[in-house]
Amino acid sequence: MPAPGPAGVPTKITQGAQAAGGIGESTLRPDGILKVTGEFAYSSDLWHEDMLWGHLLRSTVAHAEIVSIDVSEALALPGVHAVLTYDDLPADVRHYGLEIQDTPVLAHGKVRHHGEPVAAVAADHPETARRAAAKIRVEYRELPVITDEFSATAPDAVLVHEGRTDHHAPYVTHPNILHRQPIVRGDAASAAERADVIVRGEYTFGMQDQAFLGPESGLAVPEEDGGVHLYIATQWLHSDLRQIAPVLGLPEDKVRMTLAGVGGAFGGREDLSMQIHACLLALRTGRPVKIVYDRFESFFGHVHRHPAKLTYEHGATRDGLLTHVKCRIVLDGGAYASASPAVVGNAASLGIGPYNVDDVDIEAVALYTNNPPCGAMRGFGAVQACFAYEAQMDKLAGELGLDPVEFRQRNAMEQGSTLPTGQVVDSPAPVAELLRRVKAMPMPPERQWESSEGADVRQLPGGLSNTTHGEGVVRGVGYAVGIKNVGFSEGFDDYSTARVRMEVVAGEPVAVVHTAMAEVGQGGVTVHAQIARTELGVEKVTIQPADTRVGSAGSTSASRQTYVTGGAVRNACALVRERVLEIGRRKFGTYHPAWATAELLLERGKVVTDGGEVLADLADVLEGESVEIEREWRHRPTQPFDRRTGQGNGHVQYSFAAHRAVVEVDTELGLVKVVELACAQDVGKALNPLSVLGQIQGGTVQGLGVAVMEEILVDPVTAKVRNPSFTDYLIPTILDTPTIPVDVLELADHHAPYGLRGVGEAPTLSSTPAVLAAIRAATGLELNRTPVRPEHLTGTA
Repeated sequence: MPAPGPAGVPTKITQGAQAAGGIGESTLRPDGILKVTGEFAYSSDLWHEDMLWGHLLRSTVAHAEIVSIDVSEALALPGVHAVLTYDDLPADVRHYGLEIQDTPVLAHGKVRHHGEPVAAVAADHPETARRAAAKIRVEYRELPVITDEFSATAPDAVLVHEGRTDHHAPYVTHPNILHRQPIVRGDAASAAERADVIVRGEYTFGMQDQAFLGPESGLAVPEEDGGVHLYIATQWLHSDLRQIAPVLGLPEDKVRMTLAGVGGAFGGREDLSMQIHACLLALRTGRPVKIVYDRFESFFGHVHRHPAKLTYEHGATRDGLLTHVKCRIVLDGGAYASASPAVVGNAASLGIGPYNVDDVDIEAVALYTNNPPCGAMRGFGAVQACFAYEAQMDKLAGELGLDPVEFRQRNAMEQGSTLPTGQVVDSPAPVAELLRRVKAMPMPPERQWESSEGADVRQLPGGLSNTTHGEGVVRGVGYAVGIKNVGFSEGFDDYSTARVRMEVVAGEPVAVVHTAMAEVGQGGVTVHAQIARTELGVEKVTIQPADTRVGSAGSTSASRQTYVTGGAVRNACALVRERVLEIGRRKFGTYHPAWATAELLLERGKVVTDGGEVLADLADVLEGESVEIEREWRHRPTQPFDRRTGQGNGHVQYSFAAHRAVVEVDTELGLVKVVELACAQDVGKALNPLSVLGQIQGGTVQGLGVAVMEEILVDPVTAKVRNPSFTDYLIPTILDTPTIPVDVLELADHHAPYGLRGVGEAPTLSSTPAVLAAIRAATGLELNRTPVRPEHLTGTA
């Protein structure tokens, strides 16, 4: 079978002297120009000779028994090559899932959420496939919908999943509670009696979409040995493989996977979408099958950020020290488990924020409902908690008459602090310093819309809608800080694999790096090349396409890839370097005593002593030989949280970010203009400062979106999604993006490669509550939900 055509070939990325740069330098992305000019090949650009197109029929109701499915009209349509339902699946394994295999490949017996896949079609044209899917007749008998905690846990509640046997089931009080994690330390009830001030609050966090720009897509190509080769945009190739192979009835070595161009992820590609369906159709028809979701399908085809209800009680003494925190966090997991158990663990263990509190009582739960499935999204449970605990800190500061930054600093954790889980923070935790720095940044000028040439309406709430010229516009300033774990937690075997080869090509030494890391826009391909240059002293580095011919790199999530896969690349490079030097000693050591007596380094294609003396060219050392080494790399182990108390060393590393938001609010129309979102963040070591800045600014804008505009609306009666399009689901554009000055700290974590700290998620936490705090300061309103809408500011809600 021929390989995919030009638009679908994952290409090697070679970085040479024109992109030279090692660790600590701002090296440009090798794929950057291709992406901004529109020449980059994404998974939706894949093409293959004799290719068919796949399409899915999705449920039109959220909860119903499937009485019958009639595919005869669809099969009779000219150009249709296959129609599959649950009963056509080839293997005994017909469900999949990240942790709990509760998701059917195609709906069986009943559907559990609006938009669930019911049937798959393959046809010779995408429009034919869509028309055929529309001709499939499905008869439903609707069931009551479970949409919130009350309906989920009522004594007579319909069960979303009957007969649960997963490992969380024995620890919950109702089958519609997917997972529960308490965190108990000290005695919060007794501590409350010592509090001079107690504040309480109930908070609502809306369902956010990852809103990646490249919709789900991929190409499955049947192989001559009966296997299949899947070119796919994903976050974790080996996790996909683990779930796909059993459903196809194939051993894993007959399911090859290659990463295609990914147009963003943010957690939404951790779960499977169309992977299994494309492979099934390709194996059924014997022809390559491509599936590309449109934006409407994409809203149904991936998980979202958990909406949440959060109830908090904070107490403090008159001198501004926290006495206790009680909280309950209820996350709506939707119809299937996805990553909900891990999200619950994060929300619970990070539920009080980066503060010292001896007495805490936390409970976090995730529910099974008939709402859309929710799972991983940037910030992963800590985002929802941060929104609530930071609002509480502002409330307490107000009651105590303290400056909100000073109050936070009095209670800020530091290196050596103990978390509610009992884990001691053993790396820098500069929470007070981050707050100091962000507060010290220069404030943006007042009334920026005014100029000698007249009003610039783009600087006003409402922007180009020209709704005001400054009447009724007031300014507010707000602060927030957050804590986020880095890497997989709770005893998960978190590791990565890297294969590094050194060889001579056209007379020059070249390093070749091969990992299964999913490059989803975070810049890992750039960093891996920087590591190879630094460790191996070469200018030219080739990054091989990510696929399953090399060991797992884990997921591109949890801010872990630079830490874990970067660590694997560094480890493999170090071993390659030693092997290269051994070759050099064998070839040249007898002619120069420094080969045996000096510390030897690789720099700029040469072997040099620690005194700078050049001993040989690397090309001469490797002439006629090459060195290749593959190694795994693991960080220190973690522990599961105790099911009763939540105690345990559950996390590897923590990252911290603080924001100051400056907003202007039109109090008459309820419009908000975020003028500035200043950020201070500790990154441990900025391996690529330019990339670090982009991650911080990108995470900041994503937090801004959920503060003032982003929310998937689900009908509370029918559980149907009401706004599955970018027409009705709003995300920030460049006109909504404020100035984002960034102050980067580099306080090394000596447990991590190069002292680095995961970067990408922490700014997503604190930007949202900072914006809400600023709007509260401007309006005097309580504002206990996200996103803030105009009616919440004008009293018309």
